Amino acid sequence: MSNQDSGDDTVPRRSWPKWAALIALFTLTILALVAYFAVWPALRPAIGPVPKVTKPAEKKTAADGANQTGLPLRIPAGFEIETFAEDLGPVRFMALDEHGVLLVSVTGSGKVLALPDQNLDGKADEVITLIAGLDLPHGLAFYKNFLYVAETDKVLRYNYSSSTGNEIAIKISDPTVIVSDLPSGGGHFTRTLGFGPDGKMYVSVGSSGNILKESDTRRAAILRFNPDGTGAEVYARGLRNSVGFRWHPVTKEIWATDNGRDFLGDDLPPDEINIVKKGGDYGWPYAYGNRITDPEFDDPERAAKTVPPKIEIQAHSAPLGLTFYDSPAFGSAYEGDLFVCFHGSWNRSVPTGYKVVRYHLKGTRKDQVVFKQDFITGWLTPQGALGRPVDIIVGADEAVYISDDKGERIYRVSKIQ
Repeated sequence: MSNQDSGDDTVPRRSWPKWAALIALFTLTILALVAYFAVWPALRPAIGPVPKVTKPAEKKTAADGANQTGLPLRIPAGFEIETFAEDLGPVRFMALDEHGVLLVSVTGSGKVLALPDQNLDGKADEVITLIAGLDLPHGLAFYKNFLYVAETDKVLRYNYSSSTGNEIAIKISDPTVIVSDLPSGGGHFTRTLGFGPDGKMYVSVGSSGNILKESDTRRAAILRFNPDGTGAEVYARGLRNSVGFRWHPVTKEIWATDNGRDFLGDDLPPDEINIVKKGGDYGWPYAYGNRITDPEFDDPERAAKTVPPKIEIQAHSAPLGLTFYDSPAFGSAYEGDLFVCFHGSWNRSVPTGYKVVRYHLKGTRKDQVVFKQDFITGWLTPQGALGRPVDIIVGADEAVYISDDKGERIYRVSKIQ
């Protein structure tokens, strides 16, 4: 009896292979298409060459704070920091010649370097050793075609000229000692100089020790001279170590940093920024801060006659160079503001400093402090300090230049356009 006769309702055996083949072919086709579109893009780079697609260069925007230094530095949004020159040695104070060429002292090496940037690419074209063999040079200043250099015990004056073109040409000659007897030796050996609106030369001389009565009244003071070195006088006293000073662009007053004494603990006494006036006594060694009597000299009557600081700063921050940003290039919010380099502590249980701080100033005279802001940080890391900012200056290109004696480099800070 056949299957048809048995009443079985299965497909007849002769037609099964034809339908099975069609179904299998259709299924395999679908699976192949799925595999192609799902798997092939992932495999393609591994199994064959891919045409190179060039990604457009990303444009920096004002929302980014760009760091091009290779160090973990942090800067506010809208600004860029880069290395202008490096491997310079322990660079200290800076000055600009009439063509915008940056000069810097290398105190430990006895040199003055010139760092031209002829092509204006934000990098020094070369490092020119302008002067060598000096005795701890520090402060630099230009006045009427002369370059002035402050060594630890004297002030030198050079004939100076520079010209620009395809190459920079600097001529320097006739070194002349115009001040030969600055107090020297002791703990504070750097000498900073500058020329005021009155055409006089000012020189800061630090104290010979931490806390003592000086026998030489020219120490712990700012001195004033005629441009030829004559007419020496003590302009202000009681300034333990005013390494940096600048003239306010509106008031024409001297604003000077001052480093307080050591060994009163982590938080005393405050470091200071003073407005220095002729005849002023700014406290050291008898007082600190707002006329606080120093325990080493219990003399409240003397302390009461001293001039309080304009700004008090965390003890041991070691403020050194400072500058006023008297330019619109950073924007109106920054114009006229004060920038200060905090060199950093050496004997505080928790280190402090190692940064550049901005003080926002306002008022008709732009001398009222509204707030302070950490402008550049990151030199201090858990593994130690990567750098110590020293001096700060506004360049001819309206960028800000910062020297770093530990990192042995100079940074350039500009606004991202």
